[in-house]
Amino acid sequence: MVRALADALCVEADAAIAARGAFHLVLAGGNTPRALYAELARRGAGDARWYIWYGDERCLPASDPGRNSAMVEAAWLASSNIPEEHRWPVPAEYGASEGATVYADWLGRVGEFDVVLLGMGEDGHTASLFPGHDWGEVSGSPDVLAVQGAPKPPTERVSLSAERLNRSRKLWFVIAGAVKHAALARWRQGERLPVGAVHGKVETVVWLDAAAWRGA
Repeated sequence: MVRALADALCVEADAAIAARGAFHLVLAGGNTPRALYAELARRGAGDARWYIWYGDERCLPASDPGRNSAMVEAAWLASSNIPEEHRWPVPAEYGASEGATVYADWLGRVGEFDVVLLGMGEDGHTASLFPGHDWGEVSGSPDVLAVQGAPKPPTERVSLSAERLNRSRKLWFVIAGAVKHAALARWRQGERLPVGAVHGKVETVVWLDAAAWRGA
């Protein structure tokens, strides 16, 4: 799955650059995408025409290894040819409210994202949009949400809203492992979950490994 996903992502980058001169990519955190970022590093993927954004971030110090941006920098970006000024980590170290406000301002630099990568939690959450919380899916919702009281630590987070994530050409979920069986089944059966609130304008694709697929 990782090799196929890396192949597809590089094809999308080439197409976006040919059409619009730039490739705007939103990255997911967590353990599942880490292997993809290592594969992109191995391939030397990315250059000055790539722009990196994030779907969400934990409110931790900027260098904390628990940050999504710290993981991605270590796995791929620090060794890539993507300029530092083209990498836009969420400033969640400011706290949820201020971090959301600042990131919303930064997002004014980009219209539609080309590709958004998202994971899915065992409860059906994606980015930091959790069941029982505001997902920012109604018209007029802010682009970035300050998340308080998240059910997973840390409880303060910053997340792109469903409405902002939906302003993407392609949205790809990357889901791996047998522990995702139950949530996938609930999603497929039509239960209202955060993963069901986001979609791409051109396509929405779910990339599954064998373990996740067999139990879905």
